[in-house]
Amino acid sequence: MLSKERLRANLDEVIWNIEEARVSVSEHHIVKLVTVGKYSKVENIETLYHLGQRAFGENQVQQLEKRKEILVNLPLEWHFLGNLQKNKINKLIELRPSLMQSLNSIELALELNKKLDIKEKKLNCLMQINSSNNNNQSGINPEMAKDLYQEIIESCPNINLKGVMSIGANGVDDIEIKDSFETTYKIYESLEQDGANICSMGMSGDYKLAIKCGSNLIRVGSALFV
Repeated sequence: MLSKERLRANLDEVIWNIEEARVSVSEHHIVKLVTVGKYSKVENIETLYHLGQRAFGENQVQQLEKRKEILVNLPLEWHFLGNLQKNKINKLIELRPSLMQSLNSIELALELNKKLDIKEKKLNCLMQINSSNNNNQSGINPEMAKDLYQEIIESCPNINLKGVMSIGANGVDDIEIKDSFETTYKIYESLEQDGANICSMGMSGDYKLAIKCGSNLIRVGSALFV
């Protein structure tokens, strides 16, 4: 468990970096920080809440369930960030995350919509785009993204599509990472007329670059928990 002072210093540094990158885009550009709990202790999440952080994300349904249960008395905004297996769909619906960020195929969208329909529920989601064309990353091919976004809107009425999410290219080359973010952002811009208002890009190692490329939601874990 990290000390409150350490977590405060880490949070202050991340917020400072967000502000610096945000203002370089526009003073009116707003960026939301989602803390990725993942390997961190639940006590650290509670401390960050008391330091003012409200949105938290988990990559596994079991982890989300456990932490939501432990921290039930805190008004946290929970996001689901990981690859959703079809046999975990019902459990995720029961957990009612504020946002499911990793809708990565039309097949998953159709199955999720079907289960939501049965339960008479709706779920806010982001469509995940594999903008770096990395075989090790899940997500929709950028060339198909706009058409599939429209298809999900039309065929999945229980899914509220709020925008897109992507993971930066895995590489040390900033140009390659920037290219992948710009690809996602161009798709996001083309979907704004369809109601898209969230462009989720950027993690601990590249969130400043992501913001400069237009991201308005970042997912930061290790930079907060070092």
